[in-house]
Amino acid sequence: MGLKLSAKGQQSHRLVIFAAIFVLMTLLILYGSNNVNDNIYSPLHLAINKAIKATDLKKWSGKDGYVPFHGNKTMSLHCGSCALVTSSSHVLGSRAGAEIDRAQCVIRMNDAPTLGFEADVGNQTSLRVVAHSSVFRVVRRPSEFLHRPDSSPVIIFWGPPNKMGKDAKGTLYRLIQRVSTTYSNMSCFSITASKMRRFDSLFHRETGRDRQKSHSWLSTGWFTMVIAIELCDSIKVYGMVPPNHCGKFKPPAKKMPYHYYKPRGPDECVTYLQHEGGRRGNHHRFITEKQVFGRWAKQYNITFSHPKWV
Repeated sequence: MGLKLSAKGQQSHRLVIFAAIFVLMTLLILYGSNNVNDNIYSPLHLAINKAIKATDLKKWSGKDGYVPFHGNKTMSLHCGSCALVTSSSHVLGSRAGAEIDRAQCVIRMNDAPTLGFEADVGNQTSLRVVAHSSVFRVVRRPSEFLHRPDSSPVIIFWGPPNKMGKDAKGTLYRLIQRVSTTYSNMSCFSITASKMRRFDSLFHRETGRDRQKSHSWLSTGWFTMVIAIELCDSIKVYGMVPPNHCGKFKPPAKKMPYHYYKPRGPDECVTYLQHEGGRRGNHHRFITEKQVFGRWAKQYNITFSHPKWV
């Protein structure tokens, strides 16, 4: 009987050892996995410490990074004061339209319209920055976005070089080239492949995050803000919420549509939080970008309105 108890005791002892080893190995695997994720998805206040140094965007900029779709035009636009009108629904009810139109240059994004929203977003457009995914929505409405007899707008298109580059003779390139030829009052440019890479490097430099490793795309807002800093002496941004607006534990009291012209579209904060935390597929890091914009505001004479950033 004593021998049997001893054997059982040894077996129990071995089981305890195996269980302890299993738990330890599991913890090590989880710890290593968390470390990998932390490197890619660490919050900005940690990742920012990995940034090499802040970039002087006035020196970083260069108008040689834009090529025309038609003719030999050059990007010569320069503005003293700029109104950068976002597509956010926070502009609704602002009655800021007249103030926006008084700016020397008015900058808009993608297919954000003015028709029907003039009181809040104004009527003038000097520059429009358009993502490759919005090209068809823009060209489908030429009277709104392309043929404005009272103005000569500049449109800068951005996207993957294999779709938007000068050597990419695909559908998008040919379409924009045809539009640029038809509406000669406009100046249409694409961002060169080398400058697209510089936009990526700038994001990495300013945040410590590698865009591709974190499975994210730069937003049109990122391109527009950097271009505005290149072109404008002062910038007033309309409708952009501060980076802490969409808190996980203290959500805004009122839900707001993501776009002012799509009242039944997705909620703004839900969209921001889903994209910021997304780890699979491709997402925009809207909140991270806004944290960078807040830093840039002090360097490049940028102010925010509707809402005002504190």
